[in-house]
Amino acid sequence: MPAPESVRLGRKRALPSSPNPLFLQWLTELRDQAKEKGLKIQYTYQKAISSLNKYPLPLQNAKEAKILQNFGDGICKILDEKLQRYYREKGSNAPIHSLPEGAPPPGRLDNNNLAPSRKKNAAGDQVKEKGGGGGGGRKKKREYVPQKRSGGYAVLLSLYRQSQIPGSKGYMFKMELQTEAQRLCDKSFSVPDLGSKYTAWSSVSTLIQKNLVIKTHNPARYSLTDEGSALAERLESAEEGTKEGPDGDREEGRSEGEEEDDKEEEGGPGVVDLTASDSDDNEEQDRIHPAEERPVCVAQPRSEDQVVSSGKHKDSQATSRKPDGARLLPGTYEILLCVDFIETTGGSSHRKQELVKELQRNGVNFDVRKLNVGDFLWVAREKVTPVPGQLRAPEGRELVLDYIIERKRMDDLCGSIIDGRFREQKFRLKRCGLRKPVYLVEECGTAASHLSLPETTLQQAIVNTQVVDGFFVKRVQDVRESAAYLTIMTRYLTKLYQNRTLICRSRELDGDGGSDEEEEKGLASCSLISFAEFNHGAIKNKCQTVREVFARQLMQVSGLSGDKAAAILEQYSTPHSLLTAYERCASEAEKEKLLSSIRYGKLKRNVGPALSRTVYQLYCTQGALS
Repeated sequence: MPAPESVRLGRKRALPSSPNPLFLQWLTELRDQAKEKGLKIQYTYQKAISSLNKYPLPLQNAKEAKILQNFGDGICKILDEKLQRYYREKGSNAPIHSLPEGAPPPGRLDNNNLAPSRKKNAAGDQVKEKGGGGGGGRKKKREYVPQKRSGGYAVLLSLYRQSQIPGSKGYMFKMELQTEAQRLCDKSFSVPDLGSKYTAWSSVSTLIQKNLVIKTHNPARYSLTDEGSALAERLESAEEGTKEGPDGDREEGRSEGEEEDDKEEEGGPGVVDLTASDSDDNEEQDRIHPAEERPVCVAQPRSEDQVVSSGKHKDSQATSRKPDGARLLPGTYEILLCVDFIETTGGSSHRKQELVKELQRNGVNFDVRKLNVGDFLWVAREKVTPVPGQLRAPEGRELVLDYIIERKRMDDLCGSIIDGRFREQKFRLKRCGLRKPVYLVEECGTAASHLSLPETTLQQAIVNTQVVDGFFVKRVQDVRESAAYLTIMTRYLTKLYQNRTLICRSRELDGDGGSDEEEEKGLASCSLISFAEFNHGAIKNKCQTVREVFARQLMQVSGLSGDKAAAILEQYSTPHSLLTAYERCASEAEKEKLLSSIRYGKLKRNVGPALSRTVYQLYCTQGALS
């Protein structure tokens, strides 16, 4: 029987050093550089260092490290570049599995471990970033503070400044908030950066999740919570301090290469406190994107001439993209015809393609897109300067001119009258916010005699559209004449608006606003709504208010037009207010005549006792109507 092996006592042997000390040294340098600049990517480098420390085999190049956890394309590319530079300096046979002379050993704390560091928060107190050595308690989450000139920063400041105005309403609508916040943000609130699907507006969801902003009502109203107001007040104080400080211009002069993505806006350069919580740190990306490989520009002292010249260049770029805030100055925009995609696809494709070919033959500048109401309209689109290094030029703002066209063939007009679309389309055109609706009617020739409705009925409907509804009706013979009319209108509007300053207004705040006086008097400026707001407000099946549903109910009554329904809504905006008014009436006769004296339309005619009685029976009769 063999003798039992003797037990060896003593100290545990030291673990062998890392077989890849050169890669470990480079990663440590990258991590320390990121840490000095306050970049959150330091944690990604630390994860890669920990993973490399556990790997027992030597690596011949950085590509072999892709099998390791936390090594993405970005890190491997950086290490390969450093390796090629190392070979050029030391020779192609230089050893890579041992450190050069004088380099710190890989086992040292300052070489491959991210020691628990202390950073100062916004208040100046020292906060330990990583737990350890203090009882092993639960990690304390840091307060969320958005990066300067990010989307969240701009939204908080805009809401706070609006709340400080005496007599303010205490909330802001989306379009209003985007307009005000855009001045405080380096990124666009409407157009995502190239290669990204996020805009500056994406940060609003984070603010709502952090209980800093509250969203209510429909259309949405945004306001600050108590926590958000306190944070915004601190940001406002810091903003005023930055303007007064000597480094204010340098902070504003950051290059675009330093901007972080919307999803990582909390940890940008120059921010003392990393605003995401510790739990957010653990969710850091495992791979480095190429955008993070760009060298960070460090602000250097500049002469006064350099500051002035760079300021002029910056101003010229801002003018090309955002002329004078919410205005489009003459010469900074072009008139563009927008064609609903339904007018180019489906149905009689030959006839619809003929319209497109005619517009192209006439040299009309047009764009095919989805229109939620109408078939044709015109927008003033901002001219933008292409940005060097980007594949596409940034999208310019678009303001909708006050002209919109609904195109109808006689057979389509007949079908829309039968199924009720004709009446609904006219109602939606009146409510779309554009003051010059046009009905473009194409004759069918001899085909009109084979329609489901008599020709006299169709002619009467066209006359009613012009006389009663106040639409301008243009009658043409075929598609070619329709294209000719659109061409003439495009040239007319181009000439009409060529010397005007266009001001963006919001329907949510100003209503439909404006008047025909702007055009009749030839004023130098006019107010228009943005295309995004117009198209969103014209969605057919969007969430409706009680007032809108009540209007639709009333219009189901035979003989109760949109003008009559609108007049009734001015007096009684909801069914509850109407029923309350019926309850106040002393007799049945008074209830039946309650709506009879309400005046509607341009001629101010009375609704009449017959319709008043019908509405009363509809809402007050128990059981089925006889």
